[in-house]
Amino acid sequence: MTQQVPGQGLTPKGSYALSVSIIGLFFFIFGFVTWLNGILIPYLKIACELSNFQALFVAFAFYISYTVMALPSSWVLKRTGFKTGMMVGLWVMALGTLLFIPAAMLRTFPLFLLGLFVLGTGLAILQTASNPYITIIGPRESAARRISIMGICNKLAGAIAPLILAYFILHDGDTFVKSLENLSREARVAALDVLARRVINPYLVMTLVLFALGLFIRKAPLPEVEAEEDVDTGNNEASSKTSIFQFPHLILGVITLFFYVGVEVIAGDTIIRYGLSIGVALESAKNFTSLVLISMVAGYILGILGIPKYLSQKTALAWCGVLGILFTVLITAVPVTAHFSFPFVDLMTLRPVELVVPYTVLFVGLLGLANALVWPAIWPLAIHDLGKFIKTGSALLIMGIAGGAILPLLWGYLSDVWSPQQAYWLAVPCYLFIIYFALQGHKVRSWKIQKP
Repeated sequence: MTQQVPGQGLTPKGSYALSVSIIGLFFFIFGFVTWLNGILIPYLKIACELSNFQALFVAFAFYISYTVMALPSSWVLKRTGFKTGMMVGLWVMALGTLLFIPAAMLRTFPLFLLGLFVLGTGLAILQTASNPYITIIGPRESAARRISIMGICNKLAGAIAPLILAYFILHDGDTFVKSLENLSREARVAALDVLARRVINPYLVMTLVLFALGLFIRKAPLPEVEAEEDVDTGNNEASSKTSIFQFPHLILGVITLFFYVGVEVIAGDTIIRYGLSIGVALESAKNFTSLVLISMVAGYILGILGIPKYLSQKTALAWCGVLGILFTVLITAVPVTAHFSFPFVDLMTLRPVELVVPYTVLFVGLLGLANALVWPAIWPLAIHDLGKFIKTGSALLIMGIAGGAILPLLWGYLSDVWSPQQAYWLAVPCYLFIIYFALQGHKVRSWKIQKP
């Protein structure tokens, strides 16, 4: 089996390209499964008769699993290695999607949440393996570019996933919601039961695909990489450390990733709900998550072209924070009545429709552009110099994904007690911390305050 010296790339080149392609497939899976939440939130809000705050427990159950299971995922990887760990992650994900079937049959929201938690657990294992894998599989200075390529796979899947699921479960959303108004309680319950069962076939297909991919990875020619020492450090600083908490830049990276995932999920998972709250028909609003993902793809392309040739990873990270603040201010300042419309082809039915997009919603979509290069830049900056602690450090970074559980829930609370539009102010302090990590936080190597 081909082995790798960390930071130097795999040999031969064909093995490197094939490995990157297989990991790209995994990132496509991440995106497809993760960004289904954008349509699941309004769907389960209708099917299970939930408030905004309750509906956002969809994001909470999914992303909190990363915090709960990240360190156990690190333990799994230490026992199995990266490759077998990826297989385990895929099969745990298959179990999570399978739980959607009894949840739909019973129309039980807690069981849906359990399925999402298990699904997130599988993704935690898969991401704890694949993110450091793609980082250390080649030269460190181009790590952000490789992760940007992975991001394109992730976000392209995320752009089409809500549209595909919406076709099966909410293709008649506006008509269905209107029809509920004139039904008796018994007829309403029966109609909602039928609506809930629409997810069975899509999630059964996902279960079979995930299980098959788990079998595929057992035979896939992925080299088992090792990162027991960090050859880029020169003095092998990690060898003198006894605890993962002795790496301040890593801990600050975890906090940064917490805020980043929070604002990324707020943008992707609330944009449909936000559009509906300001009067946009579901026929148009169901496409809004794709706006976020398409703008993220554009950002990743810029990253591939520009990093490290024209700007460094830390400079790109700082500019992402600045753009995030700018777009957030515009979200909250633009009148909700100001909008534009354009002819659009429904990708699932191929029917021409008119897509109505308020400008304030457009700026929520453009948060995807601001967020695009944050994840690719945080990872190489945060795991640099970790040496033998790289798997545990990766697990801590995965725990930072809990921001996607907590911050959207806080947005849901603020949208209920304040307003959905003004709730986006929550993103500003998040982007400020991202700027801090880009400019200063990633360079901190000691908790001691340095005297001038």
